[in-house]
Order: sequence, then structure tokens, then C-alpha cells
Amino acid sequence: MTGQTALSTIPELSPDQADAWDALAETFAQAGVDLIAEELHPPQPGKGRVMAVIGKAGSGKTLLLSEITRALREAGVDLVSGDYEGKRRKDRRTVAVLAPTNKAAFVLRMRGVPATTIHRILYTPVYDPQYERIAEWLTGEGTRPTVEGLTDEALDRAKAFYDQHSSIPGALAAAGLRGSDFIQGWKRREEGLDIGLIDESSMLDERQFDDLREIFPVLILFGDPAQLAPVGQSGQMVFDQLAENQRLILNRIHRQADDSPILDLAHALADDSVNFDRFESMVRDAARRDPRVVWAERVESDLMARSPVLVWRNATRIRLIHAFRSAFGAPGDALLPGEPLICDGLELPLKHRKKRIDLEARGLIKGAQVVYLGPGKKPGFSRLHVLGAEDPRLSAASIVKIEMPDEEEPFIPYAARMGAAFLHGAAVTIHKAQGSQWPDVQVFAPDISAAAWSNRTEAGIPLWKRLTYVAITRAQDRLFWITRPRLARPSGPLTTADLDMPAAPLALQEEVEDGLL
Repeated sequence: MTGQTALSTIPELSPDQADAWDALAETFAQAGVDLIAEELHPPQPGKGRVMAVIGKAGSGKTLLLSEITRALREAGVDLVSGDYEGKRRKDRRTVAVLAPTNKAAFVLRMRGVPATTIHRILYTPVYDPQYERIAEWLTGEGTRPTVEGLTDEALDRAKAFYDQHSSIPGALAAAGLRGSDFIQGWKRREEGLDIGLIDESSMLDERQFDDLREIFPVLILFGDPAQLAPVGQSGQMVFDQLAENQRLILNRIHRQADDSPILDLAHALADDSVNFDRFESMVRDAARRDPRVVWAERVESDLMARSPVLVWRNATRIRLIHAFRSAFGAPGDALLPGEPLICDGLELPLKHRKKRIDLEARGLIKGAQVVYLGPGKKPGFSRLHVLGAEDPRLSAASIVKIEMPDEEEPFIPYAARMGAAFLHGAAVTIHKAQGSQWPDVQVFAPDISAAAWSNRTEAGIPLWKRLTYVAITRAQDRLFWITRPRLARPSGPLTTADLDMPAAPLALQEEVEDGLL
């Protein structure tokens, strides 16, 4: 392809996006990937390259990330998805699009960006050699295999699925296989990759940043400077330490933001003259004009089952969770199918490192949003659906903690000796909501008011403004600004019907009972 033809594939961008595109294209060219000529050269040894694309909500970061990913793939750069990695070639150039959480990766995939989590790149699957031959064939690295137990029709289904979705596990599942048939385990990545595009980089801590720099010689961070920094980093984000020429700043483009009233409110927070009372007046005015903003005097319990109420204080979170369970008639000694959970980490000794890797690679990482489906076949096990994960269904030994108002010790309805620890997920703190988005988001305004009255600041910005910015930008479609500590009655019982897997799965439907000892 000629340079002139390649130029025609560059999207129409705003001036600041075009400047960022040019700077990134130059960075890739220095590393041997020419986006304009669509030519690839061997990786260049030497110092690693780190760049950051920084902008507030609606500034076009996702558009630029999507277009850069598309241009890299059109130039011949192979995508590393996290579910299968073919044989290494000396001339191969690769790109991986990563996010810190399952939900953040899921949001990108829903927007057409082939993202996976950082954990799925740190840990790579080990395939059974027999079924790896199918993966090699699907990715163009081998000939069509003959596999005992699989018909030609099954292989055709696998090929048709892969051609449409580019997922090896999904293709093998379409052929009638289960994950436990073809994935024998997971291992820590030993060799580096090539180009890494990292979304939601405001969530990265120093350790994760160092891990990524070890893996990717070319690392591009996409982040929002107005979000909350990771706990323990004094309000500073990893891209704040980069030199000025490594930081590419995007400004908001109204036509790309689709004139969103939610983004209008988010950007109004940058005005020093806007205090909490004036901001609430702006929310009320927006609600009168646009149904995408709702001025509400009570929390909708139905919405809490899949999108948690966002709060500042832990005490508020616990009270709302208790009210949610009471509203749905949840018993004090058990969970109801459909109750939301948040993974609080894996409580495993070092000798079970392989089990930890298996579960983390499946998406069960700290902060993962999970729906309880019912008890597992083994005592202490729970059947779970990990929201946003590529392989959402699994069964694992669980330690579920239900915190109660005014009590120091939580109630524990399920307690394996070791396994995945969970907190209830009907309400979460705004800090933990970063990286996630939901169609409808409820923000508990009395907590924001308390933060405003505290006069606390973070990195020189009033804390209530940073909390509000993060909270309201979690909403994709509608923002509910909750003004009173009241809970509406649910319209019906909890259900898991919305989580039913499709007949032709986009992800594995297995339920693995041996996830933990």
C-alpha cells in the first residue's frame, strides 16, 4: 500500500487529537512500526518508550485508542488477546490493549476495542497439545487438524466463530469443548511483548507500572487526570512523573461527547466558583431539561443488584447493603441467587500459587464484580458469574463477608478454609468504582455533601469535586443524583435471568468445581 493510500485511513480528528496521533505515530516509527507506510521492521534495542494520552471524560481518549489499535493492526501488528498466543517469530510485532479491571476491559470491548485485563497478559494459558493444533490452525499458523472426538462440522463451527469473534476459547467452546478440556492451567509470562496500550491508567500504582514497563518496550498510557489517584500515592498518578514531551493533552470535544448533560456537569466542576450548593442546583436544572439526569429522593433497589450505589463513607455503604438485603428478603444466614458481590482478594497460602493464577486469569481479581448464582457441589464452594470477564462462569471456594451496621465483625454465611474473599456489592465506595461504568449510576449525594463540609482537598482540589467527578462519569446513559437516605421497594424478587449465557457462547459456559482445594 502506498503512503498516500495509507494516509486516507487516518480518521478525522480534532487538532489536539491529531497532534497526539502524530506524536504516537512518531513513537511507533522509532520502534520500527510505520503506520503511514504500513511497514514493519524488527524491534529496535535500547531504552523503553513511555507516552501518556491525558484528558478528561469526553475528550476523545477512547476514540484515539480505538483508531491507534486499528491502525497498528492494519499495519500488520498482531493482537495479543490474552486467551491464546501463537508461536513466537523474530519478525513478529505485537500489540496488547489492557485495562486494570474486568469491567474496564469489558467497557472497551463493548465499544469495539479488543481489550483484556493486565492479569490476563501477566498470566498466559497452557493449552493441551491436541487442542493447541486447532488454535494454530485458526490463527493461520498451521493446517486444518484431525482431532479425535471432533467432527468436521465441529471444526467448521469453531472456524466460523473465530472468524467473527477472534476468540480461541470461544471457538473451541463452539466446537463443543469445555475450558477444562483444552486449558491445562496458567503460567506467569516469562518473555516480554512489544506495544502496550493501557486504558484507565489513573488506576495504576507504581508496582503495576513497573511490571508493565518490564513487559512492553513501548508503553502508551491513557488516563484521566481528574480521577482519584490510587490509595497511598498522595494524589499523584503514574503519568504525572513523565516529562512534558511524553504527556499528550486532549481537550473536550463537544460533538464527540454527544452533548451529554452528565459530561457537562463533570466539566463544570473545574470552575473554582462552583461550590457544592451551586453544583446541586446545576444537577436539578439538568434533570428538568434532560431525562439522562434524574433528581431522585430515594435509592432504586432494583438498580443496586447490578450497578452499586456509589458512596464516599464505609458506614453509608454498609447501611445501604443492609437495607438492600432487607428489601429483597434475604435471610441472615445465606445469600440469594442474584446478590451482587465484590471480590476482596484471594486468601491462599504460597503453596497454592497455581490456584491463585488460575482464578486471577479467569477474572477473579481484587475488585471484580461478581453475581452469586448458588452453592457449589462441594462444601464452601459458590457458583459465580464474574461481570465483564471473558469466561464469566466458575465455581470457587468462597469466604463471603456481610458487614453489618454498628458491628465490628462481619457475618460470614459462607466460609471455606481458604479461597476467594467477597464483600457485598450492592454499594461500593467511589474509590473502588474507578475503571467501571454502568448504564445507570446512582450517586449518594448526602455523602458528597459530607465531603464538601469536611473541607478536605486532594492534590490541591476539593475532595468533594474529585469524588463527584469520578462518580458521575461512571454513568453511560443515566445519572441518578440521590438526595435523601431512603430506599424504594423492589419491583420483584432477585433474578439471574439477565446473566443467561447465549446458545452460541461468546465466552465459556463451564462451571469448574475444582478451582480451589
